[in-house]
Amino acid sequence: MTISPIRYIIILRSAMDEDLAADVYGRQLGLEIAELLDPDLVICGLKAQDAEKVIRYLGSLLYERGLVRDTFVEATLAREKEMPTGLPIGEINAAIPHADIEHVVEPALAVATLNEPVSFQVMVDPDESVKVSIVFLLALNKPHDQIEMLQKVAMILQDSTLLQALMGAKSSREMLEILSKWTPA
Repeated sequence: MTISPIRYIIILRSAMDEDLAADVYGRQLGLEIAELLDPDLVICGLKAQDAEKVIRYLGSLLYERGLVRDTFVEATLAREKEMPTGLPIGEINAAIPHADIEHVVEPALAVATLNEPVSFQVMVDPDESVKVSIVFLLALNKPHDQIEMLQKVAMILQDSTLLQALMGAKSSREMLEILSKWTPA
């Protein structure tokens, strides 16, 4: 099954209260992906055996830089079990794990392409799994920013040319350049 990444945002939006939804969707999007990118948080060809190891590795990078609390990784793993974020979107599948805002000190985004795909549970059908090749680990400390950034990542995931460029990148620096230059269509 292939789903649109934007469906994730629709699910989130439908769960929000109407005033919050109007505020989030009635204004210009705030944080930009490029603002959150740090060369040390963009990983090319990560070797990991499973989704938990991917989350633990990326979460440890965020923690070492003081961007998240010591509860972040466990909170992200717990959230992933209850509300999985695997997205079967086509040739290159993705996941967008994240934790609630109380586990975040400073907003950040860790991105990894995986050396070999690993299984994540599918967002819209947790009984199913999907082999994921790229992971965007979000660490955001404001509710509005979390919804907005999920929407922006969903837009990235709809751009198959961009995903192919990221997967074809030979270094973290190249991935960073690709992401920094990206603008929504």
